[in-house]
Amino acid sequence: MIIVRPLLLLALLLALTACSNLHQRETLEFGGDAAAWNAHRKAVDPLDSWTLQGKLGVKAPSESGSGTVLWLQQRDYYDIRLSGPLGRGATRIQGDDRGMTLDIAGQPTLTAESAEDLLEQQIGWRLPVENLLWWVRGLPAPDSPSRLQLNPDSRLARLAQAGWTVEYSRYQEVEGVQLPQRLQLSGHDMLLTLVITRWEPRRRP
Repeated sequence: MIIVRPLLLLALLLALTACSNLHQRETLEFGGDAAAWNAHRKAVDPLDSWTLQGKLGVKAPSESGSGTVLWLQQRDYYDIRLSGPLGRGATRIQGDDRGMTLDIAGQPTLTAESAEDLLEQQIGWRLPVENLLWWVRGLPAPDSPSRLQLNPDSRLARLAQAGWTVEYSRYQEVEGVQLPQRLQLSGHDMLLTLVITRWEPRRRP
C-alpha cells in the first residue's frame, strides 16, 4: 500500500489547481506562479480599448530603422499610425476581423484580409498585427498554442507563439494593472523593439 503524506498530497493538489488555471492552449515552461498569472490575465483581458504611444525599432536583412507609433484600439477595430524611416513616410494601418486597409504616403490605399502579409509585400517587413493586439498587453493570443515563461512577479517574461518570440523586459503600472513598457519581438529574420511611452487603456463595461 502506498501512503501519501498529507503535506505531499496538499502540494500535489495545489499544483494541479494552478495548472488548471492556465488557458488550454498555454504551456507554462518556467518561473512564476500559475494562479497569480491567471489572476493577472483576468485583470488585463478586459482592457480591449486604448490609446498607446511609443517608439518602434526594426532590424531586418533588407532594411532597419526606427520611428514612432500611435495606436488607437476600440474593441475589434484598430488604427495604427507609424511615422519615421521605418514606414518610409507616414503609414496608417486600419482594420478589424473583417479585413484591413493600408495607407502609405504618396501611394494608393490597399486592402487585404491579412495585415501581416500585405505589410511584408509593401514595406518589406512583417508586423504580426492580429497577435500584437494581445502581445502588447502582455498576453498570449488565444487562438494558437503558446509557451510562457513568467518573471518573479508572475508576468510574462518570454512568450513563444506563431513563429515569434516576445521578450518583456519592463512593465509599468497603469490604472492598477501592470502593462508592458518595453518588449522585443524576434522571428522571420526580424527584430522589433517597442518602447511604450504612454498607455491610456479603457476597460469593457
